[in-house]
Amino acid sequence: MLSGRRYRLELTAEQVVQCQEFSDVCRSVWNTGLEQRREYRRRGGWMNYVPQCAELADAKREHQWLKAAPSHVLQQTLKDLDRACREHGTFKVRWRSEARWAPSFRFPDAKQISVERLGRKWGRVKLPKLGWVRFRWSRPLGGEIRSATVSRKSGQWFLSFLVDDEAVTPEQHSMPNTSVGIDWGVKTAAVTSDGDFYDREFITAGEAVRFRRLQQRLARSKRGSANRFKTIDAMNTILGRVTDRRGDFCAQTASRIVAKNALVVLEDLRVKNMSASASGTITKPGRQVAQKRGLNRAILDKGWHRLELAVTNAARYTGSRVVKVNPAYTSQRCSACGSVAERNRESQAVFRCKAAGCGHAEHADVNAAKNIRHAGGQLVSACGDLGTGRSAKQEPASRATGRTPSWGNPRPSGRGGSQSRC
Repeated sequence: MLSGRRYRLELTAEQVVQCQEFSDVCRSVWNTGLEQRREYRRRGGWMNYVPQCAELADAKREHQWLKAAPSHVLQQTLKDLDRACREHGTFKVRWRSEARWAPSFRFPDAKQISVERLGRKWGRVKLPKLGWVRFRWSRPLGGEIRSATVSRKSGQWFLSFLVDDEAVTPEQHSMPNTSVGIDWGVKTAAVTSDGDFYDREFITAGEAVRFRRLQQRLARSKRGSANRFKTIDAMNTILGRVTDRRGDFCAQTASRIVAKNALVVLEDLRVKNMSASASGTITKPGRQVAQKRGLNRAILDKGWHRLELAVTNAARYTGSRVVKVNPAYTSQRCSACGSVAERNRESQAVFRCKAAGCGHAEHADVNAAKNIRHAGGQLVSACGDLGTGRSAKQEPASRATGRTPSWGNPRPSGRGGSQSRC
């Protein structure tokens, strides 16, 4: 089974310059290749990895700066671009901007990667054109190396190994008859049908105040100035800590959930659509923009998508099955009697069934999580039916120019839907 191992690098001054140069070349290759693909599509033609790789070899003879990075690193960049275009569409793939893109590049050939352990805390790896690089040995490799990726985050350079740990997904979970439903929320990140609440603050009060001041300083700074770059680096340092805490929270929460449950049922949410801006256009301005902006921040801060990925990844090691269901009406349905009414949910945390003879009262998120578990992989219709054998009046909507790019010098490039939940 393939798994990732990340380590902090200790680069020399010369190696820092080399890594930055490699990433700049890869960024230029990505942007040029994407521009070429879009130009071909506009003309009704098609361009893929093989001809682009051949053109890259010809371009390296003409432009010496392309030879600064290893050949297989640039080829891997074109492979990543080809995969992104096939999965998302040529015109939906983003440009890699110098200001917004986190520098990274990958060494795909494991035969050119050598790792040695120097002591209890340190190790070193030999990478093409970089030579021997020291890294903090924070955990064992635990498998055979398949590739290595160098990336920069919050001013630090990291090395991520893709390893084959030889683990095999169990045919059956150790507790095969267990199941759980998970309700995502903005008040609490995840609430299970067992009554467990998983949440934490990812940024401290002091960091929030400092980040706000840095944002104000950034707004007053001059573009391209040294102070502006210092401010951006300080902001990235705080955001890096927040990201690390969120990742740690997601990994620990996912591990606890899949260890106890053979079936994990999640809400099938479109986070990108749910967090879209409500600003509208010039001719048709949006409504309640400030309120929607606050909701978007709360949704993105909880990291629903990252937690979903963590659960899916952890389930490989326990044999748990992850199922996603339509979340329609799960917050309005009574988990005891099954009646659906908007007034059942009295507030964010209080659910009280208004059906005659029921009166079931429970925490609203726990009640929704039980409904999600009850769906158990069956789609919830837009009318609120949890089963497929009952009639439904309405079903949920199905998810539904002549210039040839030139291989110029690396330069900054700034170029870079709504889900109905019933």
